[in-house]
Amino acid sequence: MNSPVRVGNTTHGPERSRLSRMASDPKIRGWVAQAVVGTLIVLAGYYLVSQTIYNMEKRGLTAGFDFLSSTAGFSIGFHLIDYQPTDTFSRVFLVGVVNTLFVSVIAIIFATLFGFVMGIARLSHNWLIARLAATYVEVVRNTPLLLQIFVWYLGVFTLLPPPKQAFELVFGVFVLNNRGFYATAAVPGELFWITGIAIIAGLALTFMFRRSARAQQEATGDAPSYAWKALAVLVAAPAAVFVLTGAPLSWEVPTLKGFNYQGGWAVPPPFLALLIALTVYTSAFIAEIVRAGIQSVGKGQTEAALSLGLPRSRTLKLVVIPQAMRAIIPPLISQYLNIVKNSSLAVAIAYPDLVGLWMQTSLNQAGRAIEIVATTMLFYMVVSLSISGLLNIYNRRVQLQER
Repeated sequence: MNSPVRVGNTTHGPERSRLSRMASDPKIRGWVAQAVVGTLIVLAGYYLVSQTIYNMEKRGLTAGFDFLSSTAGFSIGFHLIDYQPTDTFSRVFLVGVVNTLFVSVIAIIFATLFGFVMGIARLSHNWLIARLAATYVEVVRNTPLLLQIFVWYLGVFTLLPPPKQAFELVFGVFVLNNRGFYATAAVPGELFWITGIAIIAGLALTFMFRRSARAQQEATGDAPSYAWKALAVLVAAPAAVFVLTGAPLSWEVPTLKGFNYQGGWAVPPPFLALLIALTVYTSAFIAEIVRAGIQSVGKGQTEAALSLGLPRSRTLKLVVIPQAMRAIIPPLISQYLNIVKNSSLAVAIAYPDLVGLWMQTSLNQAGRAIEIVATTMLFYMVVSLSISGLLNIYNRRVQLQER
């Protein structure tokens, strides 16, 4: 029997039904919607870019990144890489990137460690410890970060004694005054790279020992100790290499010369204030994330571990924390991203981060607002996506796999 044909319409029944099924398919509708939205975004971006170029040409303004090769002409107080006022704007951008990443990475490490300690302390059976941790979390979380930065900078570090009355810690190895923090710096010699290779090899071997011990534990239930082997490859072997190569390492101790300390490794008060404020502020949020993650693990897991004879410390380390990480990692990603983005508040205390060097000083000197703003936004976007991507890879590894 022939397929029905609607009068006045050339579309046959089977073709019409196939189009209807495609239109009702949620996956196809999703693709179409994404295509439409993507097209609109591209058109909107094209319109904004074309209008910007038109308005700039109308006002006689030029666009481009040719200014990156121009001489910056200004000095930078704190820089981790070599920089001179005769360097180019591209070098200024690199200095700002390194300064921002330096304080952000250290703050992430310290905030994670301190946040885990405070999160566990909040669940302590000791009433005083639990109350102190809870008070710390509530006070810090409900205080603006910018205010905390000012408190540490204006209320602590600027009130430290001058260099001649500085605090000398650990027999002068560390020095603290209102000009900053000074530490004895190690100056490697020509053959020190051999010791570095020995240390890297020791770390790789320790990782292999750990994997082998875990595999044996999963196979037999026994947990072999590899502490002595790790100590040998991490400490004894590099120490032997260091001695055999003539101890190619010297120390530069900070000494008072004139009105300030010279030599060693120095960081200014703005860096210290920003680092401590970021660490303290973010650790309060991480503490709550850790507390919630631990409480998400069923009490039966803890009771089963204790019934097997595991002490509470090992129960927390081997049973509770690994399961809690599945709930901790996703919100922890947001806190790491907040640290990187909140580091831009350093401009308030004149720490030379990317925003201060690039968005302020360089923008005033070069006058290329669009290019400078765009590169700044691109930097924060790349860093945020990189952190999110790496932690999401780890998050997929710790999640339960469905079978």
